[in-house]
Amino acid sequence: MPLSEVADNPAEVQERAKKVPDGAGGLVETTASFPIWMYPTANGGTPMVAALRHAHWLVSGWLETHPGGFPPIVLNLSDGESTDGDPSAAARELTTLFSADGGVLLFNLHVSSVGGAPVEFPDSDLALADPHAKLLFAISSPLPEHMRAYAGSQGKRVSEATRGFVYNADISAVVQFLDIGTRATDLR
Repeated sequence: MPLSEVADNPAEVQERAKKVPDGAGGLVETTASFPIWMYPTANGGTPMVAALRHAHWLVSGWLETHPGGFPPIVLNLSDGESTDGDPSAAARELTTLFSADGGVLLFNLHVSSVGGAPVEFPDSDLALADPHAKLLFAISSPLPEHMRAYAGSQGKRVSEATRGFVYNADISAVVQFLDIGTRATDLR
């Protein structure tokens, strides 16, 4: 579904307090609408194989009705530790799906409790000590040329081997990853 349709259909809109400048150097409290699209939950497991298979099912259905569209981009935000097996085969099956415009892309954002220096858009797994990070890097799609160009314009070091993968990034790098990873058009 188009991102605009998702944006226009939050699960809930809450009214929240927000402080804004009062024009005289102070702050005043007001209310603002705050859309919520999903509720975060954690219950101890990361069924990544099942999640990638579900994504395969969703993407297959979308491609049947939109065969000429830009290939879907699947963003996997995870702690990296798959609790239902090795996700490699499920990732391979997902990324073998195609639209007329190219193959499905799988990008991974790994948030780890192991720690380590943040790694953004690597072209190898050499800087990754966490074995779960190495696996997620391995199943991540290479960035298409137009995304590499955009990432480069944002100050990222990229090569033809650069993958859609980020490890332990701060929130601004996460936002930048999502921006780069969902950019479907060429820079012109």
